Amino acid sequence: MPPVRFEHVSKRFGDTVAVDDFDLEVTDGELVVLVGGSGSGKSTILRMLAGLETVTTGSIRIGDRDVTALPSRDRDVAMVFQDYALYPHMTVRENLSLGLRLKKVPRSEIERRVAWAAGVLGLESLLDRKPRQLSGGQRQRVAMGRAMVREPSVFLFDEPLSNLDAGLRAQMRIEIGSLQRRLGTTALYVTHDQVEAMTLGDRIVVLANHRIQQVGRPIDIYRAPANQFVAGFIGTPPMNFIDGRLVQENGGAVVLADGARVTLPPGGITGVGAAETVTLGIRPEDLTIQRAADATEVTDRFPGRVVLVERLGGTSHVHVDVGARRLVAVVLNDPLPSVGETITLRARTDRVHVFGPDGRTLTTADR
Repeated sequence: MPPVRFEHVSKRFGDTVAVDDFDLEVTDGELVVLVGGSGSGKSTILRMLAGLETVTTGSIRIGDRDVTALPSRDRDVAMVFQDYALYPHMTVRENLSLGLRLKKVPRSEIERRVAWAAGVLGLESLLDRKPRQLSGGQRQRVAMGRAMVREPSVFLFDEPLSNLDAGLRAQMRIEIGSLQRRLGTTALYVTHDQVEAMTLGDRIVVLANHRIQQVGRPIDIYRAPANQFVAGFIGTPPMNFIDGRLVQENGGAVVLADGARVTLPPGGITGVGAAETVTLGIRPEDLTIQRAADATEVTDRFPGRVVLVERLGGTSHVHVDVGARRLVAVVLNDPLPSVGETITLRARTDRVHVFGPDGRTLTTADR
């Protein structure tokens, strides 16, 4: 399957910038997830690749073809939308085959493709049913099958799981990922859900303010976010942020924040001077709980009061007011502190992140 190349693509609606200088290559057979909040430009990017929106500047290539000015029907892409858009008066078989029938594909070939897609998606027993007789997950499979029978060069998914409940979303994530790997088709997937992005993508593209913030493997972006936005957007619960000041002591770097002294590992930070205002980032799973009586040193510890304990089965989320800030720690269930109890949170200094005044990371990726 061909690669896809966006070359400094921008999109404007009048004076409004929707996408700014989007430059990306999706390799042959790769599944890339575009993730970001509302208005970040992710769906517009997908629609420009599909030919549903024109490009203001830049170009788009699929394989060796420049498709920037081609109509949608000539791009050899298939798109699965948030809305299943199935014809209610048609059976599953008729919905799957409609596009091929309109293209005058021979009947034997239509039957082959429909049988193949139905077999892959587990729809064989549903081919004679109509959409109203299907569950939400089954309807989404039909929408995917309708795209599959076209045998396109590129699959496009525009938030296809948004209408499903949590259980079905988890199930369909697994099915879409498995299906894409089996077919080996180049795919772009748009979502606002960072869990979908982390679990589905070979690589993810984090978007904000109409621009790329970071591109990389999910685990790399999680471990080494490029800036404070990415750090707060990727990860559940989100990263904790604490304002502080960076000082140099005994040849090393120390962050002073909310009465705590967090000593950074040697070589763990770069490009900063002494007494610089910074933001300390700590993931909830990198905080451990100590009872106040056990925490006497003022080092990498944050004393505070428990305001909420969320029990989630194997782990719990403990919300703690530390000064004017609320921090969240992910901990094992036993023993758990009580609401109102004074405890101390201790940070793993080898995993903390430091961000400069402009939001860019100051923490080295290879620490």
